[in-house]
Amino acid sequence: MIQEYIELINARENNLKNINLQIPKGKITIFTGVSGSGKSSIVFDSIAQEAGRQLNETYSSFTRLFLPRYSRPEADEIRNLSTAVVVDQKRLGGNARSTLGTVTDINPLLRLLFSRFAEPHLGYGNAYSFNDPAGMCPQCEGIGRTITLNINAALDMEKSLNEGAILLPGFAPGSWQWKAYAESGFFDKDKKIKDYTPEEFEKLVYAEPQKVVVSYMNNDLNTTYEGLAVKFMRQNVKRDKETTKETEKKLKNYATTGTCPACGGTRYNEKVLSSKINGYSIHDLTSMQLDDLIEVLPQIADKNSKPIVDGIMERLKNLCEIGLSYMTLTRETPTLSGGESQRVKMVKYLSSTLTGLMYIFDEPSTGLHPRDVYRLNELLVKLRDKGNTVLVVEHDPDVIQIADYIVDVGPFAGSGGGEIMFSGSHQEFLSSDTLTANYLNRKTEINPKPRPVSEFLESRKSSLHNLKNISLRVPIGVFTAVTGVAGSGKSTLVNEVFAKDFPEAITIDQSAVHANIRSNPATFTGIMNSIRKAFSDANGVDSGLFSYNSIGGCETCGGTGTVKLNLSFMDEMEVECSECLGRRYKQDVLHYLYKGKNIVDIMEMTIAEAVEFFEAKDIRSKLKSLETVGLGYLSLGQPLNTLSGGECQRLKLAKELNKKGNIYILDEPTTGLHMSDVSNILSIIDKLVEKGNTVVVIEHHLDVIRASDWMIDLGPDGGTGGGEILYQGPPAGIMECERSVTAKYM
Repeated sequence: MIQEYIELINARENNLKNINLQIPKGKITIFTGVSGSGKSSIVFDSIAQEAGRQLNETYSSFTRLFLPRYSRPEADEIRNLSTAVVVDQKRLGGNARSTLGTVTDINPLLRLLFSRFAEPHLGYGNAYSFNDPAGMCPQCEGIGRTITLNINAALDMEKSLNEGAILLPGFAPGSWQWKAYAESGFFDKDKKIKDYTPEEFEKLVYAEPQKVVVSYMNNDLNTTYEGLAVKFMRQNVKRDKETTKETEKKLKNYATTGTCPACGGTRYNEKVLSSKINGYSIHDLTSMQLDDLIEVLPQIADKNSKPIVDGIMERLKNLCEIGLSYMTLTRETPTLSGGESQRVKMVKYLSSTLTGLMYIFDEPSTGLHPRDVYRLNELLVKLRDKGNTVLVVEHDPDVIQIADYIVDVGPFAGSGGGEIMFSGSHQEFLSSDTLTANYLNRKTEINPKPRPVSEFLESRKSSLHNLKNISLRVPIGVFTAVTGVAGSGKSTLVNEVFAKDFPEAITIDQSAVHANIRSNPATFTGIMNSIRKAFSDANGVDSGLFSYNSIGGCETCGGTGTVKLNLSFMDEMEVECSECLGRRYKQDVLHYLYKGKNIVDIMEMTIAEAVEFFEAKDIRSKLKSLETVGLGYLSLGQPLNTLSGGECQRLKLAKELNKKGNIYILDEPTTGLHMSDVSNILSIIDKLVEKGNTVVVIEHHLDVIRASDWMIDLGPDGGTGGGEILYQGPPAGIMECERSVTAKYM
């Protein structure tokens, strides 16, 4: 068998320095190197782009209108490509109607099963769908939740109607809307709401419409009386008109979402819930944890159901094998983390029988406990053994060790990267002298001198999701690591329970920085104003000239640097603006210099270069913070919507570096970080604690856990098998904890 290679010739996308590279086909190739070194530029921006572009070229121009757009990557040639399947960490997203069951196509199979074998029989499969009028609960329309009036916001229990107990706008004492309640004859106007009998309170808030007589301007008028919540819903929610800003404001201030009272949150109507197989309705099955569902399904007696059950079982087993056994099919996809989303996508491809494809993964170990990484490895090997090429961008040493071939990119990030430092087998790699190999050969110790703890912050006890009536006790002024397998309840306990009880806590997670094409590191840190001022002072002109969102912006492209070309039925193309050549500014703005450079030169500087260039203290200290969190390789003008989740998180972290006395919650800060940068994050956490802050980190990375002062381990497993605190104390003590999975890997 002759070994074939994918060949890159003179690739120069982003920061790549005209590289030539051969990648073996039919093997697992893992790309390593520091964040920003150019791994993604090779794998996603060059190989995946070109594979997608060439595949699209095979379709007619009409069909291409409906396909994603791919531009031609900067490279002389890319040879021997296969069709690429990119499995990235973009969250699955979707809306409230999208669940794990709908996105994995397990729900359609269950609907088929019920339409054939359930009693009483409802007919076709869609009758069992909460997204179809035939199956959905009529009140919440299949969402499982309804908007209702937030009683605490709408009523002051300490006041009477005369004193203005109704807090909704337009209900002041004496107003027409207020009279409908005060003069209905149902209530004592001077009685405080808290003293109402249950019947009176029910009448005030939830009564259905009925006719009453009210006096207004000396006339007796017939009007309709309805409970406050009923009226609120009719006026603001159940209306056909467009929602106005005023209505939106009212809903924000006075409405709350609660479980639908009609279906109890199941999303289905009564008819569907009464149709059962073996005593289970379709909702009973979808709301079971996946590992329990695997036990229940094979018990269906009817032999004819076997093919459908087998189809469902195969998908369920794949989900469990990849470490998602703690989930239920009712789980809404927008609530899945990046790592969970990626694993759900992987399962979709496992049941595919196509071969000769190129599967491209973006850090698939994200959010996985070391225990589950070997399951991930088995999946990657399965895909390869089916006859596919597997390319993986990864930092986790446990994933790197299954590579047939390794490509290390470096030596540094940004303009200091973009070169191939090594390519070859895993064995040769370990003895190479690259940064990655040196870190792979290191061993870190468990923190020998954890800081002493005295006072604690304790949340209330909670049984939210899978928690078993536990509270989080966080020691003040030290670095605490919260650990446990995926689905053990870490995020629930820290982000939903603890953060609610301590609203002053600052959560730094990987959600995107609210950003568009016009925001960049300079605008985010607030130094852009100082830079504009420096230019305007040096040249004696208006500082607005140095903003491409203001008078300085190129008029042709509106300061975006690109122009959209409408080619009729061909793809709409985005091309560089011919007037400003992509620089975003008017030509005459570029004549104004500061220390010999124009505004475009400065926006193209990396943060590391800018630290050396600027003298102003405020600019330097903010840029220094970005350098400290390992973002020195970003340019000042890089649009924020091009940053990865890990980069966004470090950007937010940089803003907090010089503050004291806060509680910080960091959610997996090592995501997307090279091993050499992990020590950097640890020194940042250390600085925050030394300044008198309390830092809580949710983390799977063993080096971070080993460095903590205090450790709280949840488990023992995910889902219903989790939600207990197995250990809390200095990290060295966990070795004595028999039930802890984390202890085995420490």
